[in-house]
Amino acid sequence: MERFVFFGGKGGVGKTTVSCAYASRCANDGVRTLVVSTDPAHSVSDVFDQSFGDEPAPVDGIEGLDAMEIDPEDEMQRHLQEIREALSEQVSAAMVSEINRQLEMSHGTPGAYEAALFDAFVSVMREEGESYDRIVFDTAPTGSTLRLLGLPEFLGDWIDRLLYKRKQSIDLFEKAAIGDMEPRRLMDGDPVLERLQRRKEFFEFAGDTMRDEAAFFLVLNPDQLSVNETGRAIEGFAERDLRVRGLVANKLTPEPDDDEEGRGATYLREKVATERDRLRQVREEFEPPLVAEIESRTREVRGDVLAEVAAALDIETASDVSGEDDDRTRSDDGGPVRADR
Repeated sequence: MERFVFFGGKGGVGKTTVSCAYASRCANDGVRTLVVSTDPAHSVSDVFDQSFGDEPAPVDGIEGLDAMEIDPEDEMQRHLQEIREALSEQVSAAMVSEINRQLEMSHGTPGAYEAALFDAFVSVMREEGESYDRIVFDTAPTGSTLRLLGLPEFLGDWIDRLLYKRKQSIDLFEKAAIGDMEPRRLMDGDPVLERLQRRKEFFEFAGDTMRDEAAFFLVLNPDQLSVNETGRAIEGFAERDLRVRGLVANKLTPEPDDDEEGRGATYLREKVATERDRLRQVREEFEPPLVAEIESRTREVRGDVLAEVAAALDIETASDVSGEDDDRTRSDDGGPVRADR
């Protein structure tokens, strides 16, 4: 299994539960693991019943497992402050107030939130990647995640164009130097070029790492809206040359016993039948296999219940798995291997 594992899906399907369950199982199997949440609901803290911040901290009671939660609003403010400081060093004092005004306006512009959050989790991949065998990301809902994953290629091309324009500008200034006068700007050591180059390398790292060292799983519920969203997400990942490794069906309705009668039992049987139709659709129409079918619990998913969910995930935890194991999630008849619950 790759070092970086992402769990995505429509909002509310149970990504945090699945992410924390898989991370805890990795740790219990001896894999040094970090689980990272980019969800503003701070649900990881709820699952483990302890508070986490933007630095890794040990999870109580699970040796080898750390957790951290990235606050999107804090990350946005930090992102804007870094831009403000970098630009303020390169312009006149008269321009600083205009820069501040433009940055405040950009706070609510489309893509600003995604760019800040993208910076945050790619920074985690770069800075914490050597400290852990596995980093598990509890990502934002599918739409936002796909926008984030599309940023490396888009911003990489954009930065290439900015680098080209900057070099043209410097060349024109140097050619405009008269006599023995020094050029107004030099190509070597230009702070703008250096910053653009660093950003280009940052996005190249992100793109290469997500293609070569990351595994993506999508969590869904057995209803038509969730199934449709999952189908669109799979297509979106494919368009970005990213493969979805598997699907997790969560919040399945338990089937009543054969001897149960009455209105409640009838309702449950009808609901179970509908959900089975949705799962059949998933198996027939989607290429990624179902790697888990997890029933709804009456208790909150913590402690022993979290361990039960972890046991239901047919996802490898070892750090060095060969490609020969990629098909292990399919049984002989092509269906999913269902874990015992």
